[in-house]
Amino acid sequence: MINKELINPQSIVVVGGSNNVHKPGGRIVRNLIEGKFRGELYTVNHKEEGDIQGIKNFRNVKDLPEVELAILSIPAAACPAMVELLAKDKKVKAFIVVSAGFGEETKAGALLEEQLLRIVEGYGSAMIGPNCIGVMNMNYHGVFTQPVPEFHNEGVDFISSSGGTALFIIESALMKGLRFSSVWSVGNSKQNGVEDVLEYMDVNFDPLRDSKIKMLYVEQVKNPDKMLYHASSLIKKGCKIAAIKAGSSDSGKRAASSHTAAIASSDSAVEALFRKTGIVRCYSREELTTVASIFTLKEAKGKNCAIITQAGGPAVMLADALSKGHINVPLLEGKLAEELKTKLLPGAAVGNPIDLVGTGTPEHLATAIDYCEKHFDNINLMMVIFGSPGLVKVYDAYEVLHKKMEECSKPIFPVLPSIVTAGPEVKSFVKKGHVNFSDEVTLGTALSRVLNTPTPASRDIQLYGVDVPEVRKKIDHLDYSGFLSPQDVRSLLSLARIPLVDELVTDDVDALKAFAQKAGYPVVLKVVGPVNKTDIGGVALNVRSNEHLQVEYERMMNIPEVTALLIQPMLKGQELYIGANYEDRFGHVVFCGLGGIFVEILKDVSYGLAPLSYEETFSMIRSLRSYPIIKGVRGQKGLGEQQYADIIVRLSTLLRFAKEIKEMDINPLIATDKGIFAVDARIRVEKQP
Repeated sequence: MINKELINPQSIVVVGGSNNVHKPGGRIVRNLIEGKFRGELYTVNHKEEGDIQGIKNFRNVKDLPEVELAILSIPAAACPAMVELLAKDKKVKAFIVVSAGFGEETKAGALLEEQLLRIVEGYGSAMIGPNCIGVMNMNYHGVFTQPVPEFHNEGVDFISSSGGTALFIIESALMKGLRFSSVWSVGNSKQNGVEDVLEYMDVNFDPLRDSKIKMLYVEQVKNPDKMLYHASSLIKKGCKIAAIKAGSSDSGKRAASSHTAAIASSDSAVEALFRKTGIVRCYSREELTTVASIFTLKEAKGKNCAIITQAGGPAVMLADALSKGHINVPLLEGKLAEELKTKLLPGAAVGNPIDLVGTGTPEHLATAIDYCEKHFDNINLMMVIFGSPGLVKVYDAYEVLHKKMEECSKPIFPVLPSIVTAGPEVKSFVKKGHVNFSDEVTLGTALSRVLNTPTPASRDIQLYGVDVPEVRKKIDHLDYSGFLSPQDVRSLLSLARIPLVDELVTDDVDALKAFAQKAGYPVVLKVVGPVNKTDIGGVALNVRSNEHLQVEYERMMNIPEVTALLIQPMLKGQELYIGANYEDRFGHVVFCGLGGIFVEILKDVSYGLAPLSYEETFSMIRSLRSYPIIKGVRGQKGLGEQQYADIIVRLSTLLRFAKEIKEMDINPLIATDKGIFAVDARIRVEKQP
C-alpha cells in the first residue's frame, strides 16, 4: 500500500540522522533541508549531542513527538524493533528503510524483512525498501544520494528497482534537460514494488496535476497482471511509459539476482507483456532517457521525417538510423523544394536532408522549418542538427529553434551536439524547458522504438470463431499428460479454425499408398510415437512413387517405438513458424516468425502475450527483420499477412482457454499459392491429477 503520509508527509524523522553528511543519515538530513521541506523535521541519534544540522535531535526515540514518515538509516538488525516502536507509540504511517543487510544478502536478512513486513502491515502503514536510496518528489527529498534533480509537476515519474542504477539514469536525464516529478527507489520491494507504485499512480491519477511521463527500471516483474492493468490504464489516460527490464541474458540474470535477490523473469514474456501494455521497451540508460525526452515533445502524426542540418555526416547517420527503424526520410522535390533552395545559401541542398551548409544563418534555419511546417504536406516531424564549429555564437539560432518548437504543430527534435564549444548556448536553450539530444543516432533509434510500439491492447475478450466449449470439452476429456497424439493435435487445431494440410495416420501400407494416389505424389512420411522425428531419421521428404513409399515404410516402421506413420502431401512454399510457451505468472507467450533458418539460427522471432488482438498481432509480424519477405519484396508476391495474423490470433484465443497447454509448436506453416497450412505441430499438456 501507498498512502498520503508517504507522498506528502507533514512531519519526518530521520532515524540515524547525523552531522556527517558523508554518511547516509547525514546526507538524508542535508537533502531534506536543501529541498526546503516545509513540515516538521526531526532526527533520532543517541550518540549525537545537541541539534543535528540545526534540526532538533532526540537521543531517546521515546521523547519524539508523533510523526507521519520515518526514514531509517540504522543497522538492519535494529530496524524491526524501531519500526514497531514508531508505529505503535508515535503513530508513524509511512516508512522508508534505506538500510541494507536484508534479503539481498542472507537468509537471516530475509527473515528480518518478513518481520518488518508483518509489523508495518499490522499497523496499517506503508513501507518503501529496505535496501533502497529513498523517495524524492516535489514535497520532500528523502534520499541519501546525489544528484537531486529539479522537480516539476510536468517532469518525469521515475520508479527503479535499483538505487545505484537510478542515480546513473538521473545523471543521463539531467544531461538532456529532463526534469522530474518524483523518483522512487523500491529496493527489495518487500511491501511496495514497481507495480504497486504504478497502481497508486493509476488509481489516484489527476490529469491536471500529475505527470504524464513514467520511466521504469525493473529487475523483477513480480505481478505481471498488475503491471499490465495499471500501466495500460495510465497509457489510456494519456500517459507514456518507457522501461528497461534488466536480466534478459544469462549473465544479466545472475547480475540481477546478486544485486537485489531478484529472479529475472523470462525475457520473451516481458517483451510480450510490454507489447500488450503499450510500454516502450528500452535497453540502456541513454535509450531510456532519450525515449522519455521524446515524450516531452509534441506527438508525431506520422513517420515522415525532415532532417534540417548544417553538417552532412550526422544527417546521413541519422537517416540510416531512422530507416532501420522504419521511419521515412522522403525526398523533397518539385516547385516548393526549388523555391526553398532559392532562399538558402549557394550550395545548400533541399532533397532531404535539408543541408543549410556550415555557414547557414538563423534566418535560413527559420525558413527551412517554416517550409516543413507549412508547405511540405508529406512531412510529419522535423529533426534539426545545429552545432557550432567554435567560430560563431549560436544564441540566435537556438532562439529561433525555441520559438519554432513552441509555434509549430509538427514536433521538432533538437540535436545540439556542440555541448563544449557552445556549452552556454545549449544550457540557455535547455533552461527554457527544452530537452537536447546530443547524439543523432541514439535519437533515431529511440524514436523508432516509440513510433513502433503499439497502443495498449483491448481488454475485451473476443473468440474470433474459436469453438471454446468444444476446446474445453476436448481438454477436459484428455486422460493423459505429455505430447498429444497427432489425432488430438489435429482436433484442437481444427477447433481453432487453423487450416490443416490433409493427412492420414496408419500402420497399413496399402492405406498409405491409397492416400498418396489420391493426394498426388510427392508426399511426406513421418513416424508417429517418438518426439524428435528428425534426429532418428523419422521424416522422409519428397516420396515420389509407390515403390519409394514401400521402402520408406519398411525402414521407418522398424525404428524403435514407432507405432504408425503419418502421410501428407508435399507442399511447396515459404515456411512460417508459430510457437507458444506457458510462463508462470505471465500466461502463454506466443512466438511468430519465418520458419527454418530464420527462427533456428537468426532467432528472428517476435513475442506476444495471449490472448492477442489483431493490432498486437500485426505489430508482432511487422517488427520481424524478415517482414519484407512476408509483405512481398522486389516484385515477389507476399505470403498472406492477413491469413497469418488470423491464425496467430485464433491460436492465442485457443491458448487463453486452455491453460493446460504448456508448449505448442507449429513448425512449419507453409505459405502456398492456395493459402497457409499447418503441416507439423506438437502440443504438450499437463493435466492436474
